[in-house]
Amino acid sequence: MLHDTQLHRLWAVGMLMSLIRWVEILAFAVFTFERTQSALWVATLMMLRLLPLSLFGLALGALATRRSRRTVLITTHAMLLATSAVLLMLSLLGVLTVWHLALASFINGVVWAGDMPMRRSLMGDIAGHGRLVRAMSLDAVASNACRLIGPGLGGLLLAHGGLTAVLVFTSVFYLPVLAALTGLSRQVAAPNATRPTLRALLVRGWQAARESPPLRAILWITILFNLFGWPVLSMVPVIGQVRLQLDAQDVGLLASVDGVGSLLGALVLTSLGARLRQGQLYLGAVLLFLVLQIALGWSWNVWLTAAVLLVIGVAQAGFAVMQATLVYLAAPDDRRPEALGLMTMCIGVAPLGFLATGWLAEHLGAPTAATVTAICGIVAVGLTWRQCRACFQMAQDGAAAPART
Repeated sequence: MLHDTQLHRLWAVGMLMSLIRWVEILAFAVFTFERTQSALWVATLMMLRLLPLSLFGLALGALATRRSRRTVLITTHAMLLATSAVLLMLSLLGVLTVWHLALASFINGVVWAGDMPMRRSLMGDIAGHGRLVRAMSLDAVASNACRLIGPGLGGLLLAHGGLTAVLVFTSVFYLPVLAALTGLSRQVAAPNATRPTLRALLVRGWQAARESPPLRAILWITILFNLFGWPVLSMVPVIGQVRLQLDAQDVGLLASVDGVGSLLGALVLTSLGARLRQGQLYLGAVLLFLVLQIALGWSWNVWLTAAVLLVIGVAQAGFAVMQATLVYLAAPDDRRPEALGLMTMCIGVAPLGFLATGWLAEHLGAPTAATVTAICGIVAVGLTWRQCRACFQMAQDGAAAPART
């Protein structure tokens, strides 16, 4: 195990933020669908939560080398507490609307965009090469343990106390997040003493990708997954309510199942990750996810849907753990925050995927949306297989293997 109080604090922040995030995502989605009866609106909320990743991901990666990551993390999470408190006030006054949730989702997305270049790059610096896979896996275990609780808890709170109960919960739970961040050592979060210009830092991130075929492959696969894979999970509340005829509490429980799979997958990676072929695992997880999302869309039975979501969660864990690990290892030592910021920017293409999935579900139904996006993703991997397989060049010790000439 990794006995380091700084890592423990960073894991605690990731865990609590995962819990808050998934409580909000489920509750906001159910509330929005009940108010609008629109799958497109549900997808739009998730899209707004992800849009800042593409807008600010690379810039936040650059900022991570110019400012104290501790200070930035404290400031941004304090902003989330203020946002939740405002939503709670609006809910108590009875004037809360979907537009308020949309704005709050975007603000949450700005902070989420900083998680990879800020919190996770700091975690990698503290853990070092030898402990990196285990540190990232344990972070995934902690986050997924709360992620599997989050949707079910969100549905329970929504069913028994409405959105007001959800917002009371999130406002209270931001307090231990801020306490953990405040306790971080100032030394581990110190900015780069050279303080290069923002433009130079952005250029360095692009150069790192151009010079490393494995890094380019990892980023490309990230784009494909966020365009054609991950967005289908935003349809789980729609599938649960329309196709399976579940109430809010049962939808929350169903949406928690992929979190159970993610937790199981992350636990396995905690002990075996360093011995596995990491590039193959990364790409294989994406392909498995795409195949399973077709089954998710057309499942007619609650238990079958739950089983599919469980395995989808395992695949998602393989993708998520290897994603941050491989980018951190494939990038040069002095360009890691920029490379992780670039990866966040690639994740930021997800709003396009969520909008496309929501539009397809609105006009053709959620099952067809899941099928069409999955087929598009599989075809895209096939057409770019030469580029995708460059991630196999990652050596077993994690460093990028020399490219073949």
